[in-house]
Amino acid sequence: MTDPRARPAPVYVLGISGLTHDPAAALLGENGILAAIEEGKLLRVRSVSGIPREAIRFCFDRAGIHSNDLTAIALAGRPGLSWARQSWFRMRRTPFAPVASGYYQTKALGELGRELNNDRLLRLLAAAPGTSILHLDHQLSHAASAFYASPFERALVLTLDEQGGGRSGMVALGEGTHLRALRTFSFPHSLGWVYSQVTDLLGFEPRRGEHKTQWLSLEGEPAFLQVFLQMLRGSSPGSLHLDTSYFNRGFARRIAFSPKFYRAVGLDPKLASDSGDSERSAILDPLRRQLAASVQQACAQVAAELAESYRKKTGAKTLCLAGGLFLNPVIVSDVEKDTAFEHVFVQPAAGNEGTALGAAWLAWHQQLGKPRMEPPAHLYWGPEYSNHDIKLVLDNCKAHYRWHDVDEQQLADTIRLLEAGKIVGWYRGAAEFGPRALGNRSLLASPWAPYVKENLNEFIKHREAFRPFALAVPEEDASRYFAWSEASRFMATLGRVNAEARELVKDFLLPGDRVRLHVVERRANPALWQLLRRFGEKAAAPILVNTSFNLFGEPLVIRPRDAVRSYFCSGMDALVIGSFTLTKS
Repeated sequence: MTDPRARPAPVYVLGISGLTHDPAAALLGENGILAAIEEGKLLRVRSVSGIPREAIRFCFDRAGIHSNDLTAIALAGRPGLSWARQSWFRMRRTPFAPVASGYYQTKALGELGRELNNDRLLRLLAAAPGTSILHLDHQLSHAASAFYASPFERALVLTLDEQGGGRSGMVALGEGTHLRALRTFSFPHSLGWVYSQVTDLLGFEPRRGEHKTQWLSLEGEPAFLQVFLQMLRGSSPGSLHLDTSYFNRGFARRIAFSPKFYRAVGLDPKLASDSGDSERSAILDPLRRQLAASVQQACAQVAAELAESYRKKTGAKTLCLAGGLFLNPVIVSDVEKDTAFEHVFVQPAAGNEGTALGAAWLAWHQQLGKPRMEPPAHLYWGPEYSNHDIKLVLDNCKAHYRWHDVDEQQLADTIRLLEAGKIVGWYRGAAEFGPRALGNRSLLASPWAPYVKENLNEFIKHREAFRPFALAVPEEDASRYFAWSEASRFMATLGRVNAEARELVKDFLLPGDRVRLHVVERRANPALWQLLRRFGEKAAAPILVNTSFNLFGEPLVIRPRDAVRSYFCSGMDALVIGSFTLTKS
């Protein structure tokens, strides 16, 4: 007989992102997100696919549960449906390019086989008889990751990416715990895919180097804006419809632009052939900047027009954004500016990894009927290490360090280092989920230190000079220096400098007096908040440069050993890690 006083078993939902690229896992419980991490960060690689085994293992360890405790596993993907959509598109292109279409069909079948095998392995993971496995739409998972993380009871949701789940985007309406699709966009009608095509044309790595295109765009004039607008939506603002005449008939080859496109932007039409790869590298920098600016502004304009069109149709006053295109803070900033929504929320982990959160929330609300939770105040759901763990690594590396008995002592030492113009690795608490360093795995520096940008770029980051750095500022002080929106809490948009503060941060300004901005809330990150406030007592303002703690080509540091190795292998001056401080004196 069941004891009526017995408490019901706790509910746990494991969310897993799409398995084709950037897989991640997130664990949801009664108290919200318990753990979330990307597989690539744990494996220390930028490119990974398949089941995120290490990420799943971490989620279980952090929550102290076993796979038998799971109520449901929610996967952001439907392999069969995705394959059918891609296959149908390729079938329609077969008369124009039979060889290329056959190649892509065969490749898609191979991917389907791998995903079905991954599904079989996931069923082995769901060992408990009551655990269900849910396959959820990729774009709907994107939408859920934004809407359920927002504070809005009703909102329009716009997702745009390359071709997740065989779709390139969705317009949805969220109300309470319900989320329903209003419109989906099929490949090849894809802003994300066109953006990646231009990224490749500019000489950056497609699907990895789009952030370089976005920052390069700020240095050029959009000379070909009308070309890209015609390509992406024709003469119909508020729509997304690709003009296929700008692409080769089979949508094949690495870069699929047709001779018509190359003529329109003043390039040799021979570049449309595979033999043009070597000539692409000879595109002059002024033209590269113009192309980057043109595709950037066109994508921002089309996204804003789409959102504004559905705002008028639905009467929604708030907007949520997700999908890889909205990892672009310049586009987010333009959407905020060019639409009439009262508030705009963007999922900080807007890429593929964020669908792990979305799938978990979809299962939680729409399958299990659970109520909404408080919006997440932070993204610190990754691994966290004790001082004992850190000391073992430091001693093993024979590192010289200083131990601080109290935080105040370490805080004073860190401020002295920053005032002296040193670049400090800041490793505190749990690692961030998503692509941005939000103060737990960061490199910090005074914005007024001599050659600070050059030293960060040349001796640590080894990256292009046109890529900007973010400025971190406490929430209470932010409005004194900047005009900013809530998305700045996660570095997901751009701020604008106030006129009286322009001279103060002039070296970090982008065109239009914009600036990369990280507004730090005390409740979200008390350690960084206190450092900023104390630094501002002696410096010109409570502002520090904040960039990601990682070396070139690597993901954000996660383990203490990652941090120590990066410190010794770069031009970093000091490392604050747990209660320890290391300096290169």
